[in-house]
Amino acid sequence: MKTIVLCFAVLSFFSFTFKVAAQKQALVVANFDSGKKPNNLGEDFGTWDGFRTDLTQSCTIAFATEDALAKNGGRSLQLDYDVDSPNPAYNGFWMKITQAEVLDSDTLSFYVRGDSQKGFTTRVKIELKDKKGGKASFLVENITDKWQKIELTLDPRSKGKDQKKPFEEFVIVFDDVNSRPKTGRLLIDQIEFAKSL
Repeated sequence: MKTIVLCFAVLSFFSFTFKVAAQKQALVVANFDSGKKPNNLGEDFGTWDGFRTDLTQSCTIAFATEDALAKNGGRSLQLDYDVDSPNPAYNGFWMKITQAEVLDSDTLSFYVRGDSQKGFTTRVKIELKDKKGGKASFLVENITDKWQKIELTLDPRSKGKDQKKPFEEFVIVFDDVNSRPKTGRLLIDQIEFAKSL
């Protein structure tokens, strides 16, 4: 009987240790399952407009009752964008990530899909902004109406040497150059930073 109990205790210890180690490899910034602010790190997010006085362009958010990982009761972020304007147009989504420990992370990932009924752009720009005004930019292409995981490699040279948390904001940009069509809807889910094993 003592042997059985001891084995169970040892197995439980290793199981707990493994789970903790696995969690350190990926940090979920936002999965939107709560259907409200803030994100998983307790930080704010919202939309922004390049020209607030131009009412012909906009970006709005909602929470779709659909989950990229097919979680029961899960949700995703719904972005409705409009850059169809007679003026230069750009807008998008921002999210604070100052609480993310990303210094050792080498990958940013998220899930995306377009809405076939509303229409959607097949390409979108992603930006990571740091506290000193710098940014890393990525152009995501070949978006479809099916969920797909996007993984962006973070260049170590883009991280501030004197900052423990080099990035402070995650940004999605819609503009009248890359967004075709100029109005549509994208769904976003499961934004994560990760470090390769």
